[in-house]
Amino acid sequence: MSEPGLLSAEVAASKVAAIFVSVEGARAAATRLRDELKLEAAQVQLILPGDRRAGRRLEPESHGIFLTLLRAHAALGIAGAVVGLAVFAAMYAFGVPFVVASPMLAGVAIVFLATMAGLMLGGLMTLRPDHDVYIQKVREACGEGRSAVVVHAYTPEQRAQAQELLEGASGDVVSTF
Repeated sequence: MSEPGLLSAEVAASKVAAIFVSVEGARAAATRLRDELKLEAAQVQLILPGDRRAGRRLEPESHGIFLTLLRAHAALGIAGAVVGLAVFAAMYAFGVPFVVASPMLAGVAIVFLATMAGLMLGGLMTLRPDHDVYIQKVREACGEGRSAVVVHAYTPEQRAQAQELLEGASGDVVSTF
């Protein structure tokens, strides 16, 4: 199992999903993933048409997602403030006229804007636009009567191996970063 990073609190932030026409094909691929890649049972999820727990199988770490939101905003907001202070100090040291004329107002404005930029980056990290495509594709397929196998990869190597195996078994694969 991998450890969460500085900004992300999710253990398995990368996901790979494959769409299958038949339930049997999906079950076979799930078994093969567990056996060949030695993945834990919780890492390989089978989603069948009409599955009421599909959302939970697609994104099982709701608590980790919330902690990622907090961590990303806090860390990137603080980093933005530090960058803002550095920019202000450099501009003051170089004698930029509007900074030297009103250092307090310029300092507050620069630090505020840099902090906001950091918080917006935290929000972008929390949005995870790559997950939207993955979730939508699996939900649409299951709504059309197909099945899906989802792998919650702990490492980039696991993600690559799972993607390769699923592409060979299905051909209709989507993954997150």
